[in-house]
Amino acid sequence: MPSAPPIAQIALDIPVPRLFDYLAPGLTKADIGQRVRVPFGRKEMVGVVMGLLPDSSYALHKLKPVLEVYRDAPALSTELLRLLNFCSDYYHYPLGATVMAALPTILRRSQPVQVKLASAWQLTAAGLTLRTDDLPARAPAQRALLDHMRDGQAHPGTALAAICRGYRSIVKAWVSRGWAAQIIQPATLHPHPAEADAPPQLTAAQQDAVAQISAAFAHYQAFLLHGITGSGKTEVYLHLVAAALARGGQVLLLVPEINLTPQLTGVFRARFPHIAIATLHSGMAEGERLTHWLAAAEGRARIVLGTRLAVFAALPQLALLIVDEEHDSSFHQQDGLRYAARDVAVVRAQQRGVPVVLGSATPALETWHNAQGGRYTLISLNQRAIAHARLPTISLLDTRSCKPDEGLSATLLAAIRSRLDAGQQSLVFVNRRGYSPALMCFECGWSAACTRCSAKLVLHLREHQLRCHHCGHVEQVVHACPACGNLDLKPGGFGTQRIEDSLTRHFPQARILRVDRDSTRKKHSWPDMQRAIRKGAADILVGTQLLAKGHDFPKLTLVGVINADSALYSPDFRATERLFAQLMQVGGRAGRAGAAGEVLIQTQFPEHHLYRLLQRHDYAGFAASLLAERAAAGFPPFVHQAVLRAEAGRLDTALAFLHKAQCAAPHMTGVTLFDPTQAAMARKAGAERALLLVQSPTRKVLQAFLSAWMPQLYALKANNVRWNLDVDPLEI
Repeated sequence: MPSAPPIAQIALDIPVPRLFDYLAPGLTKADIGQRVRVPFGRKEMVGVVMGLLPDSSYALHKLKPVLEVYRDAPALSTELLRLLNFCSDYYHYPLGATVMAALPTILRRSQPVQVKLASAWQLTAAGLTLRTDDLPARAPAQRALLDHMRDGQAHPGTALAAICRGYRSIVKAWVSRGWAAQIIQPATLHPHPAEADAPPQLTAAQQDAVAQISAAFAHYQAFLLHGITGSGKTEVYLHLVAAALARGGQVLLLVPEINLTPQLTGVFRARFPHIAIATLHSGMAEGERLTHWLAAAEGRARIVLGTRLAVFAALPQLALLIVDEEHDSSFHQQDGLRYAARDVAVVRAQQRGVPVVLGSATPALETWHNAQGGRYTLISLNQRAIAHARLPTISLLDTRSCKPDEGLSATLLAAIRSRLDAGQQSLVFVNRRGYSPALMCFECGWSAACTRCSAKLVLHLREHQLRCHHCGHVEQVVHACPACGNLDLKPGGFGTQRIEDSLTRHFPQARILRVDRDSTRKKHSWPDMQRAIRKGAADILVGTQLLAKGHDFPKLTLVGVINADSALYSPDFRATERLFAQLMQVGGRAGRAGAAGEVLIQTQFPEHHLYRLLQRHDYAGFAASLLAERAAAGFPPFVHQAVLRAEAGRLDTALAFLHKAQCAAPHMTGVTLFDPTQAAMARKAGAERALLLVQSPTRKVLQAFLSAWMPQLYALKANNVRWNLDVDPLEI
């Protein structure tokens, strides 16, 4: 009697917390982690094999068979499946949806993988015995190609074309003579070769950092690399990457913003011109992302640079993880699987048994707390890497006594003028795009509001539009107040467009460049702007936080900050932490190349302790004071939180669901459930929103509570309600 086929447990992108059993004739343990096509109801779906069992808890005659196994891409490794299982358990998100979210979009479809191939040429054993003198003296192109190919590696046509445009006829002749062989292989990730860049001399602090971290390559250890802006954290990363590559490993480097990826890729390609570097972020085309993902999964790409989604990249020889600007909120996924890429990177390093480096000039309080408690190893870089470069001086401009003119104080305008006269660059930082945050009637108090969100519409004057920056709703600018008919509507507050106009009036001859999400929408616009800034083709920069992170502009010596005070009276307990980090980051753009830097902050609260600590560049002092406040108030990192969010067409519907969820919660000592309440933004994109906060002094107790609560939540009737659980929420 033939034996029964094994049972495959398949992860499907279904919002239920379970795997699905299928008959799996022909599948072996080697197929665990592979994609499969299976029937599901009246349709077919792509899933991933999570395990094989000899039997099922369901009757075998009710199980359907796997229709197809896709073996055209590397299977997800046991290590990666373990990480995804952890994420599903910790964030209490369905395992199938977690696994499928980690795959490039193309791999989630029921179609075979088509890898883009290209020709490459490699010297044969006979070719490697050739000497330059064996070639004609009047054939310099042939001699140059021979010297380039002596390493015995396969060289793509793009690399050979950079040496000799007519390489094809030469290598064709060599193939016929048995000196070279043509190889069909996956297309190179970077068609144009990079020019090698010699590493600078490390400072003593950088050498010590590299030595400490390199000593941990054989085991897990988490490091906090706390380096002031301009201290050379990237150079430390580069030396660590070189050490990991020398050991035969792969490196994963996470950055917070898509806009930082091309710049960093250029730096790494210049340092490692012969190493394949994959980039992974959501702004890539589907085919391009698949190509880079496969290069990493097959081990061809030794370095992977990416945003938060890259933390799930398949890396068979992973030896080192680096999270740059680890404090940045962009590492938190805000929909679907709500995970923190920094925290997942630490867990992945721990499971893999390799070091992880968290780098920042202004670490997240949770990270700093872990370093102070000994959980992470703290390494500090307290001096700028370039000789004679100093941290900028920070001055506070009291706008109560010196009223700004169209957002700009006389002192700031004078400082900008002095930089123009000296041929230096200035940056005016205002973290609001558009012309102004509101259009208002000062007769009756009306202001333009979004009909779909609890938010004001932002005035974009040049486009003659009012836009909601939360849901994307757009209206035409009204010319009279809808409430009282007043024709004199005025903008309230300042955005990047309005500050740009003001600067243009004050400095008509200056070259002003605005950098925000609106001006960088086109694919290559931001890299083009960066090159223009470095070449000195802009005198004054006006921008949002896009300009605050990781950029090195040698001629920039002045930073002016507009409207920073709003964070000081925000109801969000993390607002001051974000403000301090933001101001430290943007201020750190000034004076990085040796010329003295200066930061001017316009404020109504010049005596505020945050600004005073900022003037001393005292992150440690600021963190200590804020941690003391958090401990007294019972906020993270001294408690652990989760938020159950619900949204519906009516607020009372969302609140009613949360009340049922509260009643269904298990009683557990050490867990506090707060009453349901409406969200800070009660309405977004037409949905009314509410939340229920849960917290506990210990993570273990909170996780035990959530594990017991989730089955009850799935059992609740949630008609016309969408809900999700957010563990370790970034905001409440």
